[in-house]
Amino acid sequence: MNSHENDTSETVRQAVRGDERPDLRSVHVREDVARSGRCGNVHLATGRICILPERHQGSCNFVGPEDAGGLTP
Repeated sequence: MNSHENDTSETVRQAVRGDERPDLRSVHVREDVARSGRCGNVHLATGRICILPERHQGSCNFVGPEDAGGLTP
């Protein structure tokens, strides 16, 4: 039996909308930053957030959470 066959998580069951980034449902992406068109990846050890454009090339540029706040879509 495959593990995904008995998964009861609502997150797994919910379909991702066609215009929504699939990574928004991940714990390592800050949703409000990602919805503004930024990367939004969170460095879990420090809580810092990448504010480079979505799908940027190369390494993330992490800034403090206070610096990532206030980004608008």
